Amino acid sequence: MKLIEKYSIGTGDRFGRQGAAQIAAFRKAREQGIVAAIVWNKSSREHMFIGSSPADQREAADRAICAARWNGPYHVDADHIGLATVERFAPFCDYFTLDVADFIGAKPDTEAVDEFMKLHGGLLSEQGAPARLDREAMQAAASRYLAAANQAGKIYRRIVELRGADDFITEVSMDETDRPQSPPELAVILAALADQGVPVQTIAPKFSGRFNKGVDYLGDLGLFMSEFEEDIRVVKWAPAALGLPSSLKLSIHSGSDKFSLYGGIGSIIRKHDAGIHLKTAGTTWLEEIVGLAESGGDGLVMAKAVYRAAFEQIDQVTAPYLTVVSIDRQHLPAPEEVERWEGGQFVAALRHDPSNPGFNPDMRQLVHVAFPVAAKMGSRYLDALAANEPSVSRNVTANLWKRHIAPLLLV
Repeated sequence: MKLIEKYSIGTGDRFGRQGAAQIAAFRKAREQGIVAAIVWNKSSREHMFIGSSPADQREAADRAICAARWNGPYHVDADHIGLATVERFAPFCDYFTLDVADFIGAKPDTEAVDEFMKLHGGLLSEQGAPARLDREAMQAAASRYLAAANQAGKIYRRIVELRGADDFITEVSMDETDRPQSPPELAVILAALADQGVPVQTIAPKFSGRFNKGVDYLGDLGLFMSEFEEDIRVVKWAPAALGLPSSLKLSIHSGSDKFSLYGGIGSIIRKHDAGIHLKTAGTTWLEEIVGLAESGGDGLVMAKAVYRAAFEQIDQVTAPYLTVVSIDRQHLPAPEEVERWEGGQFVAALRHDPSNPGFNPDMRQLVHVAFPVAAKMGSRYLDALAANEPSVSRNVTANLWKRHIAPLLLV
């Protein structure tokens, strides 16, 4: 089994053009004593929208690593895969995010629940257990999550069939669902995954509050931190109690731009000597648009064209992401208004700086999910990136290092 590093950041980008800029952020981190693995992630859905493939993803990552002469740890993630999509990723990835959220709540076999209770009925009432559940509550949790764990087992075993058991990292994702999982429920989930023989190293639960794309956390910060610390205690307990890998850690999905959380999360993981995985890939696409607008000229023209297309196709571009965006359409500027903006006004609206009175979180969320409109522009968009590379790269690097890695991991 390949082991995940203690700290890892899910990066990558929609069009595979920002590898060098992202590596530059990790180089700055290493200069400050922070060692974090780069995990280039891209989902089957994103490949479909862009017209790329897992082979392209691997090639872009390897090319960037080689060109930058980067000798730090890195992996390529098959993000949010299931049985229907795993085969096309298997030859090219060494990190697999098994998305089983759709199976949460599916009715499991009654005998499976009974067997789980025989094995684990007293687990969370024992001395030293990090979370408490009575038998009735534990049985209810098992009934809710066993089918999802069973599906994770099927996907994991299929990956083993395709590439062997020794050269990949397994993450399990349960975040894209309506109801958050409590710390005791997380313990039940991990026990069920252990029963399935899934050597999960990162687990992505759904936390309380909203993790909308491209904007800060919405919710009770105190409640989140309390819940997060309890979750950390669960994942620190699980390896010895359940036989899971000692490298097990929490993964935070839609983790980019959650600026109000990073300081508290960093303090908690250091307190407990715990690892963390933070997925941030989507924010890089936004920095491409910021960099284009900041360049002015044809770059600004392209940024405005992307916004106009996103505005006009808002229903289509938001449909796949309705659980992770909250856009007030009344707050979106009309494309005709945006056409009159100078570059600085566009940048102020889109760059995630809540202290700037020009910042527009609704516009930022819309552009975050609008990368398919740029994909339809083809070489026109890619040529604009190449022509304005200095500005784009500068924004990508600064965003990843100054706004994400440093606040989370720099003491």
